[in-house]
Amino acid sequence: MPTKIEWCDEVWNPVTGCDPISEGCDHCYARRMACRLQGRFGYPSEAPFRVTFHPDRLDIPLKWKTPRRIFVNSMGDLFHEAVDDEWIKKVFNAMATDILQPCLHTYLILTKRPKRMAAFFAANTKQGTLPWLNVWLGVTAENQARADERIPILLSIPAAVHFVSVEPMLGPVDLETYLLSDADKAAHEDQLLEPIQGFNYRKLNWVIAGPETGPGKRKCKNFWINHLWLQCGAAGVPFFDKRKTGWQAREWPK
Repeated sequence: MPTKIEWCDEVWNPVTGCDPISEGCDHCYARRMACRLQGRFGYPSEAPFRVTFHPDRLDIPLKWKTPRRIFVNSMGDLFHEAVDDEWIKKVFNAMATDILQPCLHTYLILTKRPKRMAAFFAANTKQGTLPWLNVWLGVTAENQARADERIPILLSIPAAVHFVSVEPMLGPVDLETYLLSDADKAAHEDQLLEPIQGFNYRKLNWVIAGPETGPGKRKCKNFWINHLWLQCGAAGVPFFDKRKTGWQAREWPK
């Protein structure tokens, strides 16, 4: 369905529901929305935000005939502990079906549970398997502690694009260690020529940052976001500033 999330074109929710796992979850917009939709549109009348699989939604991307960037599970976490591996496989099979058309869409998967994501990929992909070019993997990192906890795990998983969403930004976050530096680019010049080889340098390819919004929003200082913008600009990494609803450092990766 169309979305107000500026860094994607559509959202697709074959799985909905979640549970709080860290500080960023305190004022979860998805939980608020699920409660408003309680008993309608697939949200259970009791416990509307419980983890729920919607197999009837698996073919929705096949109906979109123009290329789109699709945020997978904006209303939950695909790698929540209650999401069965078989459900996740069905979601990936749906994205693979798209590839056979040939591929039109790019799928963006964002999680706060990278350990589960890493375990799933380790169990279900053969060693040396190249990543799908149209599936990008990301984590949420609302503060420095979560960045240092989650990003190294994310970068251990082969992916065409790795990204981080620093939203809601609850404190200063330094990402310099995780960004692609000029030295990295020089060391991997040959790999940069071919996107399918690019996953090997284990760096973030783009960054999203923004303050918390909605009821009870916590304060985010402008210089926290500006600092990330400067870091991304220096590394040539695309940076999306949610305050300005636009890409501030460079165009989307191709």
